[in-house]
Amino acid sequence: MRVRLPRTADGHAGAYDRAGRRAVVLRAQAAPDVPSLLLRPWCEQDVAALIEAYQEPAMRRWAGSAMETDADAARWVQAQRQGWATGTRFAFAVLATRPGSSADHLVGNVVLKEVSAGKPFAEVGYWTTARARGRGVASRALEVLTRWAFDTFGGDGLERLELLHQVDNPASCRVAEKCRYAFDRVLPAAPPAFPLDGHLHTRHKDV
Repeated sequence: MRVRLPRTADGHAGAYDRAGRRAVVLRAQAAPDVPSLLLRPWCEQDVAALIEAYQEPAMRRWAGSAMETDADAARWVQAQRQGWATGTRFAFAVLATRPGSSADHLVGNVVLKEVSAGKPFAEVGYWTTARARGRGVASRALEVLTRWAFDTFGGDGLERLELLHQVDNPASCRVAEKCRYAFDRVLPAAPPAFPLDGHLHTRHKDV
């Protein structure tokens, strides 16, 4: 499973669907007091915003990695691009957009990972920037990603998506429930990457 990464008209790195027909750019419509969201593959222009997002202590805690320099962020972006190229990991930068404004700003990341043809399940994940939390960004972006995942890979056997988080992150439970990812079971801790027990939430294609 491979996708190409050409440049879109605005200079961003785009990703074509498996038939090579169009750039993968997803959108969530605006809601009351909440801007519309644009989801697109990560690109080099995102490096500065990525470093800024990682300055927050909570981001460092949940992400489990540091992002101190341009080189750190550039390596991370390149890893996301490589995931698109191999067809195993599909990460989208989530941008808030407003009518009449050309200045989109980064509010988060959503990712579909561990994808393989014939494999019945894959994993989703997300994070949001500090300023975007509590505004429905995570749930709206995750819902868009979920629909795209099943539409795109359901024909290859994808039947179930899994969302994992540590037990001390109740906000992720709320996002999962809002997006119809049902609680499945408690997962045992796996230090050092996962020092606490976790929750596994799942959503099936027909939900």
